[in-house]
Amino acid sequence: MNLAEYLPVLLFILVGLAVGALCLGMGNFLKPHKADPAKNSPYECGFEAFEDARMKFDVRYYLVAILFILFDLEIAFLFPWAVALKEVGLTGFVAVLIFLTILVVGFVYEWKKGALDWE
Repeated sequence: MNLAEYLPVLLFILVGLAVGALCLGMGNFLKPHKADPAKNSPYECGFEAFEDARMKFDVRYYLVAILFILFDLEIAFLFPWAVALKEVGLTGFVAVLIFLTILVVGFVYEWKKGALDWE
């Protein structure tokens, strides 16, 4: 093998490193030097950002986040089915209807249990 064949790979790596270094350098150069007080305030999680790591916190935030990821990923399974709708035929259509029924039942269950409520 000729080492000249690896020249494009080497150039790709060098350009990637240069772009990364440029972005990091520009970020350090352009960042604000004094932190905004709003940036250090509690955000979505309900507790102060810079306190003791062993403090108690509300688990409901993580429950809502996990439920969102769960239902979001289940909806993502519909995209391959939609692309291959003609190939899967009636059997695939019925399978997706069963899948959606289970998804809706799970969603209604979580809704009725109050897991999606934020107090």
